[in-house]
Amino acid sequence: MTSTPSARRAPTGIVGLDAILGGGLPVDHLYLLDGSPGTGKTTLALQFLLAGRARGERGLYVTLSESRAELEEVAASHGWELDGIDVFELGPEAGHPSDEGYTIFHPAEVELQQTVDAVLAAVERAGATLVVFDSLSEMRLLARDPLRFRRQILTLKQFFAGRHCTVLLLDDKTAPEGDLQLHSLAHGVVVLEHVTLEYGAERRRLQVAKLRGLRFIGGYHDFRIRTGGIEVFPRLQIPEHAGADAAVPRPWSSGSPELDALLGGGLQQGTSVVVTGPAGTGKSVLCAQYACAAVQRGVRARFYLFDERLSTFRMRGLGLEMDLEELIADGRLVLQQVEPTQLSPGEFAHQVVDAVERDGVRLIVIDSLNGYLQSMPEERLLPIQVHELLSYLATRGVTTIMTLVQRGVFGSPVDEAAEVSYLADTVLLLRYFEVHGAVRQAVSVVKKRTGNHERSIRECRVAKGGLQVGAPLREFQGVLTGVPQYLGESGPLMRSAGAPASE
Repeated sequence: MTSTPSARRAPTGIVGLDAILGGGLPVDHLYLLDGSPGTGKTTLALQFLLAGRARGERGLYVTLSESRAELEEVAASHGWELDGIDVFELGPEAGHPSDEGYTIFHPAEVELQQTVDAVLAAVERAGATLVVFDSLSEMRLLARDPLRFRRQILTLKQFFAGRHCTVLLLDDKTAPEGDLQLHSLAHGVVVLEHVTLEYGAERRRLQVAKLRGLRFIGGYHDFRIRTGGIEVFPRLQIPEHAGADAAVPRPWSSGSPELDALLGGGLQQGTSVVVTGPAGTGKSVLCAQYACAAVQRGVRARFYLFDERLSTFRMRGLGLEMDLEELIADGRLVLQQVEPTQLSPGEFAHQVVDAVERDGVRLIVIDSLNGYLQSMPEERLLPIQVHELLSYLATRGVTTIMTLVQRGVFGSPVDEAAEVSYLADTVLLLRYFEVHGAVRQAVSVVKKRTGNHERSIRECRVAKGGLQVGAPLREFQGVLTGVPQYLGESGPLMRSAGAPASE
């Protein structure tokens, strides 16, 4: 596909959509906006005309299915005024002659021609350079025949071609299945979809199916209709050869010498980490510990909490004396509650990008990956979308830590960790095990792409300041099974707080 960046564009008034289109719609062409009722076609079309009005262009909205009052209600719901935009409402006198005028022609044929003539006359009177035609379903019904309908669309296309008009044709998918006449005639096609999930808020997404001779960002892009118009969240684009000349990342310390030793010196800046383990093993505490250490070095960090309430997270931080409140108060650490049922994957990715590009965040924590999974329209898309997000963050030198909750308490964790291991550069495994009737915890590094790491398993526990890590459990065998066998002569386990030294 060739690219002609010099072509003059007509911005749509929607920042995300203009980014997808490469700046807007090339002027003086006819475009199809296709979508079932309720997907946002009218709102998008009005934003297109309002953006043109702001540039000093004349706009015309031709409505065959809605009244002017209904259009004004839609505009008012977004806080818009339609002053300066002409609205042509097809009335009985414009497109529907009386029965007495019919001769040998079928009434529908006469009505169709009258409708087209009335629309063309309105365009001539308005002198508009931006035209919205809403909707083609009315003309399709009047045409009664695919060939006649196609000829009328060709007539419209030829008429507008000589008048330097950029035209949006709205269609509500009333065409017979497989009928792509409009797609073939239009210079570009934007398809809007409404996706209903089994639970939670609905999802809306759009796709630029066609744009002749120009590059655009393909695939599906999530969008949301808010008060004030449509907001589109383009798919992440990873620049070619991004990061090829980047310097070797330096390791980040967690504040725990034992944990840093386990990771071969620390966590590499600009990499991604999955912290996995059963519930309650300290995954979130470990993430908070890294965030505190990073912020104290001058790095901005952001927590996205999918599972836990903000109040609970902050209370735990106070109980562990992690000084989260001071870091939150000065804005260096931001906690953000995410409701998976109310958020689309594209919108979440947009929030992360905004934090990185606008606020200079260099540490992103997603707690948890399980909660992120629930925000996906289809679970099979999880690896693709997470990989895309991690790739983008890596090119920006952002460190990403994600938690993954395993099912069960003492079940084998290896298979579950392996399923997501390729998504991250480092996989950190937290584990329960039993000794003398007591439940203890262990930590180990399963994988680290960016260098060597310690192969041992160390005992750990949640304590004041974060995750406390002990010496390697070299005299135990079978820690990962949950019930290890002790092979040594002296106890290498960490002493509980307040316990006698003989423990």
